[in-house]
Amino acid sequence: MTRLSSNHLLGLKNLTPEDISLIFETADNFKAILNRPIKKVPSLRDITIANVFFENSTRTKISFELAEKRLSADIVNFSSSNSSVSKGETLIDTVNNILSMKVDMVVMRHPAPGAAQFLAQHVDAQIINAGDGTHEHPTQALLDAYSIRESRGSLKGKKVVIVGDILHSRVALSNIYCLQKLGAEVAVCGPPTLIPKYIEALGVSVTHNLEEAIEWCDVANMLRIQMERQDTKYFPSLREYTMQYGLTMEHLNSLKKEITVMHPGPINRGVEISSEVADSDQSIILNQVENGVAIRMAVLYLLAAQKEG
Repeated sequence: MTRLSSNHLLGLKNLTPEDISLIFETADNFKAILNRPIKKVPSLRDITIANVFFENSTRTKISFELAEKRLSADIVNFSSSNSSVSKGETLIDTVNNILSMKVDMVVMRHPAPGAAQFLAQHVDAQIINAGDGTHEHPTQALLDAYSIRESRGSLKGKKVVIVGDILHSRVALSNIYCLQKLGAEVAVCGPPTLIPKYIEALGVSVTHNLEEAIEWCDVANMLRIQMERQDTKYFPSLREYTMQYGLTMEHLNSLKKEITVMHPGPINRGVEISSEVADSDQSIILNQVENGVAIRMAVLYLLAAQKEG
């Protein structure tokens, strides 16, 4: 297979296992390019990409920008905090204004779940979802799965536990879809108040005990506690959360095996993960950051090829 099955990247739910394999193969090639002295290729020289961020994001935005620059695309950056959106302009108006500047692709982050899907139905450009509310974050899930594949060989039969604030996490949902499509077993772990009611319907097992979770898993993906999305108190205090769900070297040393530790970032050191664990040999957090650029290059490149095809 040499083409994606969709003209947009809205979420992992709609991608096929073949799509994911194609993205990974393409990312392998780009990763080789990123390790060369000259890291730029002219693949998207005639493509204009708008990065439209209605929510603050440093890491995802920089990663996309870097991927776009490495592919020689022209870039328009737009952030809503200093734009007409704060004056009441609608999502469609904003994007149509950007498209009237002849933009080919829109990378969008938005606080409303389903915003990317809505946009794809209403504007004539390819949409890449860089996170929509608490719904999905497809490129993060792709880079996470790609990083596990790199660290562990294949994903088939691997046991992955996602720990933390599952309720408010778009990363968790995209990861569950992606990992299951690649044959991994998925569990979630966290306080009962931060585990959504529907989660078991997705074929995921649930535990509230961190020791049990790491005993079971090959890979632990530690999520950040998303204080900014929590409108009520879901646990007594951060200190209490850390005592029950913070991953430490004591935990890792108590295991009879080595597990791979991941984190989508930014890390709250000393909360969901100790500094020692974050900087240990079992952590692949910096590999995730590096792989993020290669994965996003692959997605941009493959979507641009769809348009030409």
